[in-house]
Amino acid sequence: MRVPPAVAGGVPSAGAAVAALTAAAVVTGLVGVTGCGDGHGGGDEPSPRRSAVQRPHPSPVAEWDTSPRSIAALGDSITRGFDACRVLAECPEVSWATGTDPRVRSLAQRLLKSPAGNSWNHARSGARMADLPGQVAAAVGHRPELVTVLVGANDACRGSTALMTPVDAFRTDFETAMRRLRHSLPKAQVYVASIPDLKRLWSQGRQNPLVKQVWETGICASMLSEPDARDQASADRRQQVYDRVVAYNTALKEVCGKDPLCRYDEAVFGYRFTGEQLSKWDWFHPSRNGQERLAELAYRMITARGPVV
Repeated sequence: MRVPPAVAGGVPSAGAAVAALTAAAVVTGLVGVTGCGDGHGGGDEPSPRRSAVQRPHPSPVAEWDTSPRSIAALGDSITRGFDACRVLAECPEVSWATGTDPRVRSLAQRLLKSPAGNSWNHARSGARMADLPGQVAAAVGHRPELVTVLVGANDACRGSTALMTPVDAFRTDFETAMRRLRHSLPKAQVYVASIPDLKRLWSQGRQNPLVKQVWETGICASMLSEPDARDQASADRRQQVYDRVVAYNTALKEVCGKDPLCRYDEAVFGYRFTGEQLSKWDWFHPSRNGQERLAELAYRMITARGPVV
């Protein structure tokens, strides 16, 4: 908070109250009159002049720009388009954030006049939240006006629930990434997508025998291993992963909410991905259609002019 400067003194009256005030001012070496009571001195003598009170101007509220001119995308295999075009391969051309495929109409294509030269994809397949500060360091050199973040699924998708990233560590790494971003790019806008509902993906794919065979290779084992198991231990394991994703999303929302130029999008977690939106090879990563849906959700949030809830 900015402290207003002291106001130069007014002209004191001869009244007793003002005289006392003047005496106190002599002791301190400063006379400052800001106007008290009804402003009248004693007897018929004129009242003292009031000095204008200089109030601090409120800091301007940062305004969200719905038309950024450059984008840097951070995250994991989802933003790299993994398994969207070819089995076990990245396909960044269909990335929801920076892709060039006209069928997807990526965020860069929807927002930028020259997406090829003004968008950069620094996401990495397999990345976890601990990798985000490093991705920020790589992105700030471009000085993007908008930074997109979609990361965290790999923090929950581990070989077992015991290996999932602790929530406190997840939050700390995200805070570190945001501090580094703000240090280098104080005016950059940040779009943070929520982590998808992994339990929803399990419920969608477990009816497909081929998909279950793929899952048994180890993809997101904490949630997807033994997909047909209905015992209590398996149900508890899946619920534990679900609860951890919810906790991660809460951390994303709270940290983002402290930054006036950050928008958190809970719609990704709530979106009901179907078989059409999921990769036909792993029933886990978004297909080309799913990438398009992610682009639509992000565009809606970024271009919203009013308060976002």
